[in-house]
Amino acid sequence: MRRYKRTGVLAVAITAIFLAGLVSGCGGGVNDSGSIAFYSLRDGNFEIYVMDADGSNQRRLTSNNVYDWYPNWSPDGTKIIYTSGIQDDHDIYIMNADGSDKRLFIDSDFAEGDPDWSPDGSKIVFVSNRDGDPDIYVINADGTNLTKLTSNNANDYLPTWSPDGNKIAYHTDVDGNFEIYVMDADGSNQTRLTWNAGFDLSPAWSPDGTKIAFCSEQDGNYEVYVMNADGRDQKRLTKNEYRDMKVDWSASNNKIVFSSDRDGNMEIYSMKPDGSKQERLTNNEAEDYWPAWSE
Repeated sequence: MRRYKRTGVLAVAITAIFLAGLVSGCGGGVNDSGSIAFYSLRDGNFEIYVMDADGSNQRRLTSNNVYDWYPNWSPDGTKIIYTSGIQDDHDIYIMNADGSDKRLFIDSDFAEGDPDWSPDGSKIVFVSNRDGDPDIYVINADGTNLTKLTSNNANDYLPTWSPDGNKIAYHTDVDGNFEIYVMDADGSNQTRLTWNAGFDLSPAWSPDGTKIAFCSEQDGNYEVYVMNADGRDQKRLTKNEYRDMKVDWSASNNKIVFSSDRDGNMEIYSMKPDGSKQERLTNNEAEDYWPAWSE
């Protein structure tokens, strides 16, 4: 689904899959708990894993001959919503946080993905190409009331709810280059937040709703940045010659987790919101992507 229109961009995780879109030392976070879901190639196929916040207790939740990827947590941390299938034909599934009771949530002949639960658990936002281009949709958590939020000839990806449930951030190339946008939860007031020469991707709200972390190639290669929720005061948090991708925040607001290939292959890392104390959480010869922190 996610097909970025630039040769070689995000050649591993994001480009390889939606060809699109949306990093052992074990670094523990002070006062941080919960679990981190991610997907990995360590067992030969994209599967979903979970680990403790310090990188310990890594365990596999899915086992299929298709790709399982892009996990996100339910607000109460008891379930994980994710995408499963092959590159051009995948659907949305839900499972318990321990990997049990997997069930199909959205089944179609199209590519469905990028699911994210609303903070109150009542709705799920996701991306579908059922009308041709990847657009953003919302549906009730019981599968009713499907509503299309974006409608353009562009590629809209990685919608994510604000903590109060009133807004949705996402990235789109509606203006020719992938930039971060925000809209009201009903799809109105679509507003551009970033204006950079390079791609700006995968927004993630801080738990207090005042900041948005994202990855950007505005300085030449993909790094993690943070900005105010209105797009102002953009600050670079990582600085290296490799790719730092897909970010998420801990519920305590004390940590940001992200993917990076700085040590040779994609692994999961964490850091403080000011970019300090960058620590590696996973360490294996395969690729680990797409960290998502439980509440």
